[in-house]
Amino acid sequence: MKKWLSPALLIATFALSAVAHYTHWNAIAQFIICAIAVVFVAGFLGKATESVAHYAGQRLGGFLNATFGNAAELIIAIFLVKEGLYDMVKASLTGSIIGNLLLVLGASLFAGGLKYKVQNFNVSLASLSGSLMIVAVIALFVPAVFLNTHVITDNESDTLSLIVAGTLIVAYIAWLIFSMITHKDYLDDVTEQKDEELPHEHVPVWSRNKSIAYLVLATAMVAFVSEWLVKTLEVFTVQFGLSELFVGAFLVAIIGNAAEHSAAILLAMKNKIGASVEIAVGSSLQIALFVAPVLIFVSYFMGNTMNIVFTTIELVAIAVSVFIAKSITQDGSTNWYEGLMLLVVYILLGVSFFLI
Repeated sequence: MKKWLSPALLIATFALSAVAHYTHWNAIAQFIICAIAVVFVAGFLGKATESVAHYAGQRLGGFLNATFGNAAELIIAIFLVKEGLYDMVKASLTGSIIGNLLLVLGASLFAGGLKYKVQNFNVSLASLSGSLMIVAVIALFVPAVFLNTHVITDNESDTLSLIVAGTLIVAYIAWLIFSMITHKDYLDDVTEQKDEELPHEHVPVWSRNKSIAYLVLATAMVAFVSEWLVKTLEVFTVQFGLSELFVGAFLVAIIGNAAEHSAAILLAMKNKIGASVEIAVGSSLQIALFVAPVLIFVSYFMGNTMNIVFTTIELVAIAVSVFIAKSITQDGSTNWYEGLMLLVVYILLGVSFFLI
């Protein structure tokens, strides 16, 4: 019974969201149904990615987990770009970064810390990841400062945004080469040799070919549900008097990161805190250094370039998140109270965004 419950709910919620969209149900009902469907589809995507990762190996598997873990969010953002909702796109990117660094990492440290008094992970990986996040913050701050203090044309603004985006993509590719090839052993998890297994170290339920097929299917399902969800956001925002900043930064980000939330927490509870940190911080890095720049280029090819200038509130939220996350992880050990501190900062930012 339990074995078939999850697939049944996945199919049921996906089918119901399709019916709601194509038969033009009330926009609020559509939003709720599609949001629930995205959670189940993201979970299916995460399971398929985990299965493929088992066959691909640890390093490539980790990259696949990060990439497809952000697939739902990237697809949602592309549809938002297509609709011209640039403010909500930037808010969702902000929400994803702070959500991973504060909510996902905080919940993981808290849950793992309740079971294990102190948990350790590779301090070099934490230090390098934190420094790279600071580079991303600098890359977001520089255009905002220059464009807000100097009068430049729209063409110059677009050019600056495209150059910054291209530079960040190069930096991310270089990070992949560094972490997966040239310094692979240097960044290995310190808990790697322990007896306790990671979830994906068990023999997967699906064969390699079936895993790949399900991965493609899950990605397609995410694309459909994401488009249906985006179509309802504007009505939902107006109906409840919410700002695009709050909807993008918290609702869209939490829904898009559903699979990552559960995976990171479960790993932490198995004393694999290094893997949890890598999911949370690695996902934030991919959003800041790859997803955001890719969206700049996507908007350019759609004919109306989205600039890379974030609002002061968004920049402050990102900077605060990076600062506290780096401060807590830089010593390579964690406990439940450090996780609680991250969650407290997330709640403070959430309340502030809601009241704007």
